[in-house]
Order: sequence, then C-alpha cells, then structure tokens
Amino acid sequence: MVSDVRASGPEPAECVREVMTANDRIPQVLVVDDEPNIRELVQVALKFHGCAVSTAASGTDALRQAESARPDLIVLDVVLPDIDGFEVCRRLRAGGNEVPIIFLTARDTSSDTVTGLALGGDDYVTKPFSVEALVARVRAVLRRASRSAATEAGGEGILRIGDLELDESRWSVYRAGVPVELSPTEFRLLAYLMRHQGRVLTRAQLLENVWGWDYAGQSQIVETYVSYLRRKLDPLGPPLIHTQRGVGYSLRLAGQGGPGDAAGPPGPGHGPAG
Repeated sequence: MVSDVRASGPEPAECVREVMTANDRIPQVLVVDDEPNIRELVQVALKFHGCAVSTAASGTDALRQAESARPDLIVLDVVLPDIDGFEVCRRLRAGGNEVPIIFLTARDTSSDTVTGLALGGDDYVTKPFSVEALVARVRAVLRRASRSAATEAGGEGILRIGDLELDESRWSVYRAGVPVELSPTEFRLLAYLMRHQGRVLTRAQLLENVWGWDYAGQSQIVETYVSYLRRKLDPLGPPLIHTQRGVGYSLRLAGQGGPGDAAGPPGPGHGPAG
C-alpha cells in the first residue's frame, strides 16, 4: 500500500531510555510492510529510540519470524502481498502467541480499526503517519506490556466483585462459575476496573493505564472495549459496568451507584473481540 510517511530530525537522547522495558532489556520489534522505504524509515527510527529491529515484507515471513524470533512487538501493515495483516494476527492468536501488535491501516478506514482490535491487536496507526507518532505508540505499548509482565510476575492474586472473579496470575475470568474468554486488552481493562471498583474512571485514565497512552484522544477505543466486556459479562448476570454520562465508567454491583449513571447501551463496537 503506497502511503506518505513523514519524518523529522532526531529527538533528545532521553527518548531512547523511555522506550526501554522495565528491566532495561532491549526491546525486539518486528516491522512488517511490503514497501521498502517504509520498512527502512521505521527501522531507523526505532533503532534510534533503543529498539532492536527486524523486518519482513510479507505475511508468511512475518509469521515465520514471529515464531522463531519471538519479538516483543510487531508493527504490522494490514495490506500485504500474500496474506493480509489481519490474517497474520488471527493465526498468531490462534496459536497462542500474544505478542503486542500495532496495525498500520489505510487512511480513514474505521472498519480496519475495529477489525484489528477485535482480532486482538493492541493499537493502530493510520496512514499517512508521522514517524514520531508511530514511535510514541510503540513506546506506549512496550511500556504497557512491561507493566503487565511485572504484574504477572508479582502474582497479585485474585480480584472479586460479586460473582465475578479474575485471577491475574492465571489470566482467567469467571462469572457465576462460568469461564469468560477475554482478549488480552479486554482482560487488562477488566482488571483495572476491578482494582478500582466503585470509582468512576475517566476515559483519559483508562487510556493511560490500560493502553499506555499519555493523552485523552481516541476515546472511541475505550467505548468499544467496554462494549465488548458488556457483551461477554452481562448475559451471565446483572450489569456490572456502569456509565457515568460525560465522565467515564465504573464497575460495581447494582444498587451501589449514585445519580447520573447507568449500565448504558453498548458502545460503537460491532462484533466480539478475539
């Protein structure tokens, strides 16, 4: 897919340290795009910011490298010459590979965004994009993945509210004794809501702490994933995730809320998240 990629000069050296994982291990990033100029530009930019970068020009090669090299993150173009990026993600998730994925999608294609997130993608950048914007997203996803790994290693145990149980060490969720299958992003969102049960959390707070973004834009992604959670949890019992109009969301048992909030209709997401 032909697209415009904008770049500017190097940034201060502290940006290199920012992208590092919690244990200062150099992150391994796989960049997948069939356009050589995009691969090279993104590779150079990520190397400058402290990543080790490998590249692939096809979906088949991406799958091979994802399994053999086990990268910490994949930057994955949607349109590839053999199998598209969505199918690459689908096959990785089906095989149990939960490597974080940032999709590169065509300009103004909201359907691409929803599809990619539903398949288990972690983020997306629309073409044309600036290299700085992509580096910021890579940094945020790596930071979030590092925090998740630290939480899992710390064994923070089981969270419970009513008949809902989430085990952070086993990455399992049950409601009324029924197992609930969640994508990694859905799991992180639910865990954050449960850790702050009863509190109204703004969209900006959720974006920063679940997605690792440092700004309040793109709130649609929060609404989409709240919708996914409601569709999986609500059939098993009374609604737990409530909307505070104009503010954000809270997770609590029925009857514990204040005025102005409600379970609310599903968000803009269409179809289940994988």
